[in-house]
Amino acid sequence: MKMSNETLEQIKVQLRRVMAANGFYAEKLKDIDIEAIESQEDFEALPFSEKDNLRDAYPLGLAAVPEEEIVRIHSSSGTTGTPVIIPYTKQDVEDWATLFARCYEIAGLTKMDRIQITPGYGLWTAGIGFQLGAEKFGAMTVPMGPGNTDKQIKFMQDMKSTVVCATSSYALLLAEEIEKRKCGENIHLKKAIIGSERWGEKMRARIAKELGVELYDIYGLTEVYGPGIAINCEHNTGMHYYDDYLYFEIIDPKTGKTVPDGELGELVITTLKKEGAPLIRYRTHDLTRIVPGKCPCGREYPRIDVILGRTDDMVKVKGVNIFPGQIDDLLKEVDGVSSEYQVFIDHLNGKDQMTVFFETDAVQEDNENVKRYLEKTVMEMFKTRIGVTIIPKAVEIGDLPRSEKKSTRIFDYRY
Repeated sequence: MKMSNETLEQIKVQLRRVMAANGFYAEKLKDIDIEAIESQEDFEALPFSEKDNLRDAYPLGLAAVPEEEIVRIHSSSGTTGTPVIIPYTKQDVEDWATLFARCYEIAGLTKMDRIQITPGYGLWTAGIGFQLGAEKFGAMTVPMGPGNTDKQIKFMQDMKSTVVCATSSYALLLAEEIEKRKCGENIHLKKAIIGSERWGEKMRARIAKELGVELYDIYGLTEVYGPGIAINCEHNTGMHYYDDYLYFEIIDPKTGKTVPDGELGELVITTLKKEGAPLIRYRTHDLTRIVPGKCPCGREYPRIDVILGRTDDMVKVKGVNIFPGQIDDLLKEVDGVSSEYQVFIDHLNGKDQMTVFFETDAVQEDNENVKRYLEKTVMEMFKTRIGVTIIPKAVEIGDLPRSEKKSTRIFDYRY
């Protein structure tokens, strides 16, 4: 993506801001002459920021404004290590609401929609982000928060919610519960806005069919406002992101070099207006690509592809690098296999052993022949496509755990 002169000037303003704050970036960029940065190539020579760098700045080392200007903090949802604390100014909160309201507009919502919000509130950015955007947009919010599926479904019916915001895992759980209770005719949902985790086409199709909704992928991360920095439109040709607030690069995760538009790589984000905690060349570890050309919807916002996985989701089994996205893509081609799976990796008798559990209706129907056929098919496709021999295990629909937050699909017990 070609950097405009305006974007370069915005970045230099941000660089001056973080240097003046005398915090994390002042030390990291102390040998950089900001005024000598005159081109995209000069900017791309700056060092990357990593999540570990942000952890080292705990608690408020990322702050680029005086403490009296900080109106809120959020923290990443990770469960291990020192948390990353992101301070927000009043303007940051307003900007985030503006970006999120754009997402609702792109998804085709109106002020007559009723938006039921199921992600968590608190230090996590999800719930409050969905609510901020809805209030800025002007639609009614039903701020349920996570869990209590009985109450979620009751409010969906009684409040006649037309939009549900959720992780893909929880959207699937809701869809399955509505089907079990045979209350679909009392559900008024038209759209589902899904974020927080990668999800495959098979899961997408199940949620759309069982909830009877149009699906929209929304993207974001706590370090960069939160959810609401990109979303797909009705043409579903990638997620529009807001280049007046954010500069996106796609790099080769091994070399760190920028790759051409259309080529898969790791997303790197620089914030152009964020005050509380600006980020310079932040490595997200999310795998995507710039979608070249203009979208059929006519919007000028550029696009990235849906997130295909994370560089740190990769596992190596028997010398082969495996990403969850490869497993999603493989299973979606097997008729009779659901979207849900879990992988367990052990090291037994001196060898790696990979067991793949996947859901299928054949188990529920007690059709042993179909079950064995599916297991054999999945095993052969893994060997052919990915290059690893697995132990396939077909289980009943609903046997694998559902989550109100992000689902863990790969469990590596070798270390």
